[in-house]
Amino acid sequence: MLDPITIGLLGLVVLFGLLLLRMPVGIAMIVVGVGGTWVLSLVVPFVRFVPYLRQFKSLLWENVANYDLSVVPLFVLMGYIAAEARLSSDLFKGLEALLSRLRGGVAMAAVAACGGFGAVCGSSLATAATMGKVALPELRDLGYSPRLASGALAAGGTLGILIPPSVALVIYAIIVEGSILKMFQAAVIPGLLAVLGFILVIAISVRVNPSLAPEPKPMAPEARRLALRRLLPVIAIFGSIILGLGFGLFTPTPAASIGVFVIAVYGLLLRWFTGEGLGLQGLLRAVRATAVTSGMIYLILFGAEVLKGFFTRTGLPQALSDWAATSGLDPMLVLVIMLVIFVILGCFMESLAMILVVVPFFWPTLIALNGGDYVTADTAAFGMDNDSLKIWFGILALIVVELGLITPPVGLNVFIIASLARDTPMSTVFRGVLPFLGAEVVRVALLLSLPALTLLVPRLIGN
Repeated sequence: MLDPITIGLLGLVVLFGLLLLRMPVGIAMIVVGVGGTWVLSLVVPFVRFVPYLRQFKSLLWENVANYDLSVVPLFVLMGYIAAEARLSSDLFKGLEALLSRLRGGVAMAAVAACGGFGAVCGSSLATAATMGKVALPELRDLGYSPRLASGALAAGGTLGILIPPSVALVIYAIIVEGSILKMFQAAVIPGLLAVLGFILVIAISVRVNPSLAPEPKPMAPEARRLALRRLLPVIAIFGSIILGLGFGLFTPTPAASIGVFVIAVYGLLLRWFTGEGLGLQGLLRAVRATAVTSGMIYLILFGAEVLKGFFTRTGLPQALSDWAATSGLDPMLVLVIMLVIFVILGCFMESLAMILVVVPFFWPTLIALNGGDYVTADTAAFGMDNDSLKIWFGILALIVVELGLITPPVGLNVFIIASLARDTPMSTVFRGVLPFLGAEVVRVALLLSLPALTLLVPRLIGN
């Protein structure tokens, strides 16, 4: 007869099998959670299947009515309205006006614009798709190498998951019962390091191989002035959101509400005065897209709760924690193995699904490795208390999830850019991504060896 832990492991295998078969993530979680609990009820006397099902009537409501999660549809709406108002285009053209005098400057502007748009979007896939549509035609018309253009945009798209506000950071904070605001604060320095790292990769690439980018051609004075005028309000809006959240001037939900209102008003005024911007049809499209995306996210969250109930009953997370605590393995080695697993899963799983499936297993294990629930910084294996550990691990986890989105052979961001650049072979996009992948590995190593870089802003503001 199967024991509960074996049933839990089989459920995990079935879950990844369903995901590989492209079953929707939320549905796959519900199927495994319900099916696994039914099997468990047949072999474990204290597990009752019908009471497990009865909890669903309140479980869904508890997920949807969670105040912390109310920020999710607001951030999603903010991203869609910004895209419909063409703020992404204004951001890119303005940064192009600033950087076009440099060789490779337009590609640098595309990466910086990805970082800026990620601040109001919160999704790597959406950032890659939006900025790819805006910047890819411009890069190709200017004569940039398809390898550099596609690689820069695929890598730049990954910035959407980390630069605050980020939906993935919100979900992670709720799972580990951490502060959403502190997670946003901790993401500021790693996010800026990513943008600077990608820009440095472009600068070195075009210096080593000048054929990757054409000779710089400064914009015409009138076009440059117009681009800079359109850039200023976008920088003001996006910058106030990032800095306000990063430095604790306001909490996430009010910030998202104000962000939606300000971006919508600016887009409507832009439409009124210039004929470009946010129209009524665009606003309706943004609302409909937000409803679809938010519904998908809430379904995934509900599925994660169903799945968590099954795994908790199997005792698998606790068994994993106990094994790690008694294995004698170096805690840093275990952390690195966890990060590698994130990279592998990121090749074929969406970031939010990864966080919901994997973090509930990894986080209790890290607590056990660190010394238990009540450990202090002086006695902890990682040299920090559990509150600091959850912030540090969360940022590292999201960064390696980013890595998975551009890692061969199945980086999802690469597929998105390749679908926009139909005449560019997939192999060319992957070749273009490789230098940026190297920059990401360096960033992970830096943050692993210097946790203070991640914890600096939360500690400064907390004091």
